[in-house]
Amino acid sequence: MITLNDTVLQYLLAAVVVLPLLGAGAALLPAPPGLRGRGPEQAVLRHGVTVTGLVLAAALVLAAGFDYDRAEDIQGGTDLSWIPALGIRLHLGVDGISLPLLVLTALLTFLCALYSYRNPPKGPSPTAFVALLLVLEAGTLATFAVLDLVLFFLAFEMVLIPMYFLIARWGGEGRARAAWKFILYTLVGSVVMLLGLLLVGRSAGTFDMVALAADNGSGISHTTQIIAVLALGVGFAVKTPMWPLHTWLPDAHTAAPTVGSVLLAGVLLKMGTYGLVRIVLPIAPEGAAYFAPYLAAFAVVGILYGSLACLALVRQGGGGDLKRLIAYSSVGHMGFVLLGIATLTRTGVNGALFANIAHGLVTGLLFFLVGALKERTGSTDLDALARSAEGGRGAGLYGRAPRFGGLLAFGAVASLGLPGLAGFWGEMLALLGAYHPADGLSRPAFLVFMALGGLGTLLTAAYLLLVVRRVCMGERQPETAALPDVRGYEFAAWTPLVVLTVLAGLWPALLLGLTDPAVQNLLPGVAR
Repeated sequence: MITLNDTVLQYLLAAVVVLPLLGAGAALLPAPPGLRGRGPEQAVLRHGVTVTGLVLAAALVLAAGFDYDRAEDIQGGTDLSWIPALGIRLHLGVDGISLPLLVLTALLTFLCALYSYRNPPKGPSPTAFVALLLVLEAGTLATFAVLDLVLFFLAFEMVLIPMYFLIARWGGEGRARAAWKFILYTLVGSVVMLLGLLLVGRSAGTFDMVALAADNGSGISHTTQIIAVLALGVGFAVKTPMWPLHTWLPDAHTAAPTVGSVLLAGVLLKMGTYGLVRIVLPIAPEGAAYFAPYLAAFAVVGILYGSLACLALVRQGGGGDLKRLIAYSSVGHMGFVLLGIATLTRTGVNGALFANIAHGLVTGLLFFLVGALKERTGSTDLDALARSAEGGRGAGLYGRAPRFGGLLAFGAVASLGLPGLAGFWGEMLALLGAYHPADGLSRPAFLVFMALGGLGTLLTAAYLLLVVRRVCMGERQPETAALPDVRGYEFAAWTPLVVLTVLAGLWPALLLGLTDPAVQNLLPGVAR
């Protein structure tokens, strides 16, 4: 690690948030004559790679200069008055909770831009695509960096419009309906969330998230906390998404272009759970404790529902779509994140934060692979893809594109939580948190939730292993043509996700040592 003073960190964090916005504006301008390359389309795609690369570099330098001995403290802070009459400030900063999400967002956006440079999505001119991608990155990064409730809401909402257009303009079949469903669900949830944020800010007399967390709900009455948590919880639950507010997600993922699905699963779903940890738990602890059993119950239902839906999709003759299956798997995986948060323990919340990062890495890789598979075969229909292994009329991926098939199998076993890979630790810690929930919560109820969550892990393993058997296995027939194996640009875009999935699985302390001090700071008085 390198030593940087707080002023340098402050400028780096501001650059991480502002650079994508400046890049989005520049993308709409004509490229200078010397940078046009083979044409304006290549120039703007290269511009996207350059800007997202600079943002990633700034985020990595920020991470390298972060003081890990003070991971619980806000670092790189900027605190300027913005709207004095309302007490709203331009307050930015990162700690051990937000830094991993910031780096994950910068990494995934850069990999998406790199992938799109060689394989741009089919649709209108890439100029608008690159500009929207950069605006989406700016909004997501700002969500994880701002420390004012009003700014948080603005950043939270900033991502909706670019994602809507990415689905509606560059998506596949059913994109118009999926885009409208996405925007309607999230807007309704956001309106309710805004009411909760305003209630908290006006009741406590400040919108500053650091000051509110330090007060730990002392300035907000018990009844107000319950009402605020209900409103905030609905808004965050839609974005997570939590069952039964999840129904927009499979349609959005199925219709979205590859990079849209990667960013939607990899970072946008994390905004809701981040809001629960950053805002709800420290600012309204009594309201959080009141709703914790209900949150855990919904989380467990989501785990089982997502797994059973995937089993129905993967069965032979079910007409399931592989992209839709991975979308439903996200409902189950995010259920473990919600279960960890609902335990109100350090163990459970650390597990939730770890599972957030693991899901972003693994599911981002899976959506990359499924998009490339559709490009190669023209379909993500499981029955069509599985003809080789079950009917002998074609060939599984192991026979036609062995490296590609191996990567898909790797993503599947990482997603099912194989020990030694990133997916294992988050789910295990969430279940351990449910074994010993916070004082005041019903331990028998949480033991039932833990057992049902454990059943969900078995169902997850079942459907993902079935995916591997149906799509990857099967002997190649002489008359079956080979598929293109992993290409150079695909290797460049996917390798970082594979490496980080293995690294996080083998060395979980790398992430847990960062989040645990910050969680202790947000949950004072919690012993475990």
